[in-house]
Amino acid sequence: MKIAMALAGLLVLAPAAGARAAEGKIAVVAAENFYGDIARQIGGDRVAVVSIMNNPDQDPHLFETTPGIVRQIADAQIAVLNGANYDPWMEKLLAAAPRAGRLVINAAALTRHKGGDNPHLWYDPSVMPAVAQALNAAFSKADNAHAMDYDARLKTTLASLERIAQRVAQMKAKHAGAAVTATEPVFGPMAEALGLTMRNQNFQLAMMNDTEPSARDVAAFEDDLKNHKVKVLLYNSQVSEKLTLRLLDIARQAKVPVVGVTETQPANLSFQDWMLGELDALDKALSGPNS
Repeated sequence: MKIAMALAGLLVLAPAAGARAAEGKIAVVAAENFYGDIARQIGGDRVAVVSIMNNPDQDPHLFETTPGIVRQIADAQIAVLNGANYDPWMEKLLAAAPRAGRLVINAAALTRHKGGDNPHLWYDPSVMPAVAQALNAAFSKADNAHAMDYDARLKTTLASLERIAQRVAQMKAKHAGAAVTATEPVFGPMAEALGLTMRNQNFQLAMMNDTEPSARDVAAFEDDLKNHKVKVLLYNSQVSEKLTLRLLDIARQAKVPVVGVTETQPANLSFQDWMLGELDALDKALSGPNS
């Protein structure tokens, strides 16, 4: 990531402190667009939210910081990031562009996750409600005059997020113990919440960390698909590496259902609808062709 280049442009591009405040809105910057979406749901028209990673067609691992992003971060009164070493560039940029009174919400720290844990925290159904409550507290602190408005929208948001928890409980009762596999550990926290048995985790970690999976791990993965030892193959549809494409081809030839997931919230969908859509697709795949 070109952090140094971006920081070099900070003195030129950063606007004067309080420029966004003049519009009467709280300036919020989210490292990822799913956190930005929850911020909008709670803040409504009293917040101005910018999400840095917001393109569902872009591989998040190839993300590069730019001077324009630095400018957005420098102006933020409230910042939201994932943490757990998923978006270390955000922490560096916040440190390089300090602002008095800025409130920073780190989802990993908030939910007691750390580096080394699966960093795809938004797929853990318990994480986003905690982030929503932290955002509500931050908005109420920054704009106490409208605290009741934020509280009301928080209640609505939490009720909507509960739909995800209810769907997870329903699917866990139906599919707990089912063996699945994945090209990367993106969906891992949700698979755990669903009670699924996740295979080939060494392979997934290697792919996430941009290292070459061992020949033994690749062979075991291919065997799982060819011999139907798994009911579903989950894959990160934002990544198109040759090995991933080969495994997808093997799965399709073996008639193992394939379900795509993403690390970035798709356009024109709320976080809740994004999660529920992926859960519906997985439920259908696990249930078989006659479901």
